[in-house]
Amino acid sequence: MTSPTASSHDTTPSSPTPPNRGGSPWATGGTVFAGVLMLVYGVLAVFQGIAGIAHDDVYARQGDYVFKFDLTTWGWIHLILGVVAAAGLGILMGNEWARLLGVALAALAVIANFAWLPYLPVWAIVNIAIGIFVIWALCTDRSRSLG
Repeated sequence: MTSPTASSHDTTPSSPTPPNRGGSPWATGGTVFAGVLMLVYGVLAVFQGIAGIAHDDVYARQGDYVFKFDLTTWGWIHLILGVVAAAGLGILMGNEWARLLGVALAALAVIANFAWLPYLPVWAIVNIAIGIFVIWALCTDRSRSLG
């Protein structure tokens, strides 16, 4: 005998819904945003690097500063940091290696922009804030496992 509440037309799924892996929607959305930011930052870093290499007098230093590199050196540093664009593209494609590389490159970009402060202080501070956000987003997104 069947129960009066049971129905042959029951539409509930037979298997339970998958458990939440602990990722916050902010971090998941932040990961996509971090990938876009890294892609844009990488392209801009390439342009900054080319400008610094091509014209050694493009940027003017603000006062005396401990980290004294000539602008050609800074140009090469920013050109190399343009690799961040590749990691950003990898993050947007969902590659795990890109998330790990993204954290490492964002940390290097924060350090480089700290040392870049006397040349473009506002831009360097904005880039430091973006780098910290990228690190946070890539480290807190648990929607994909790391390995």
